[in-house]
Amino acid sequence: MRILLTNDDGIGAPGLWAVAEELARVGDVVVAAPGEERSGAGTSISLRKPIWVQEVPPKVEGVRAFSVSGTPADSAIIAISCLFANEFDLVVSGINRGSNLGHDVYVSGTVGAAMQGYLHNIPSAAVSMYAYVDIDYRAAAHIAALIALKVKSGVLGGPMLLNINVPNLAPDQIRGVTVTRISQKNYCDRIEKDYDASGEYYLITRNDELEDAAPGTDLWAVENGRISVTPLPDRAVSEEFVNKLKQIAPELEDALRASAR
Repeated sequence: MRILLTNDDGIGAPGLWAVAEELARVGDVVVAAPGEERSGAGTSISLRKPIWVQEVPPKVEGVRAFSVSGTPADSAIIAISCLFANEFDLVVSGINRGSNLGHDVYVSGTVGAAMQGYLHNIPSAAVSMYAYVDIDYRAAAHIAALIALKVKSGVLGGPMLLNINVPNLAPDQIRGVTVTRISQKNYCDRIEKDYDASGEYYLITRNDELEDAAPGTDLWAVENGRISVTPLPDRAVSEEFVNKLKQIAPELEDALRASAR
């Protein structure tokens, strides 16, 4: 089994190498990750821009590692399409320092990199920690390896994208694993305005006030000491809304035809 490991925290991130060590017990691991932190890059790619790839010494024996000058998605695409074309059985992105919950999944470089595996029909998982400091990566690394074993045995397979968030607890303190849906709100982006010699500027930052920890959501799970496993793309559109669109589609068609006369 060959596993592609990537992230958005950069190739030197401790979470990357913590999970690399666990995954190396399951299969052959190739690391392809940005040369520096690219958090918040989402699914962005460096379209028509040069991307440099350099093989670097790994921090785990037996693992091959490549530093990529582009985004997390660039790293995954180049590894999947060029470095080891058609050779990966699983893509893992992480372990991210900080969670990717709720609407964060739409801007997350960690999820964006894993998405490339999914789009290439490879089972994929993004793994993130519900913490920024004093992080214990053991439980997150172990759950990633367990998912890898399920893929290896054939229990999980095909196009699959899992968004996994892990509370910052020792493995024996984890209260369970819950299959969740994304919460409706996240860190509530905060805009700060300041000035310098060039004039007024803005900073997009995060505050610490989390909302919408409804039962069954990713946020609820981690706040209750449980590992959240969210299948993506999450079903964010209701059947009622879909049916409404279907009902008005003929009206839209008629209006378009009328405007062309």
